[in-house]
Amino acid sequence: MLTPAAFEPRGKLPPRDGSSRLRFWSVRHARGLERLYAAFERVLRAVAPLARKIGLERLERPVAAVEATVKGALFDCRMCGQCALSSTGLSCPMNCPKNLRNGPCGGVRQDGHCEVYPQMPCVWVQAWEGSQRMKGGEAIRTVQPPIDHRLKGRSSWLSVVAQAAPAPEAKP
Repeated sequence: MLTPAAFEPRGKLPPRDGSSRLRFWSVRHARGLERLYAAFERVLRAVAPLARKIGLERLERPVAAVEATVKGALFDCRMCGQCALSSTGLSCPMNCPKNLRNGPCGGVRQDGHCEVYPQMPCVWVQAWEGSQRMKGGEAIRTVQPPIDHRLKGRSSWLSVVAQAAPAPEAKP
């Protein structure tokens, strides 16, 4: 069966052996990675003025390529452009074949696996387990806005930078 998800590469099948996937390692080590991400976010905010001078649009392609490589390896990220990893226990919700952004469907199997791909652990079961390891684990209860598909492939890191260094106001 081919993956029905909008954020899966066309024709990609689910992982055969989910236990060895690096994304599950990331969920198991969510607390340490949460600290690392907090430090990285401080760095992003510190370089925001420089990034604004260079131009966020100019930086988009190279930063998105690096982000896709790093987050793809660690979290099996789908580059939705609206990262929710920090509030989903470092389990990317876009790995759900149904693209559910705010919790599991009603079909999670008793063993905690996906109803679409029985061999794959449910992304949301993993998210809950990861969130329980995190200091900010209560963030999993925050309702995420619907996905804006126009942002697919864009860097969420640059979104952090843009929020840290808002565009200068236009002079009259």
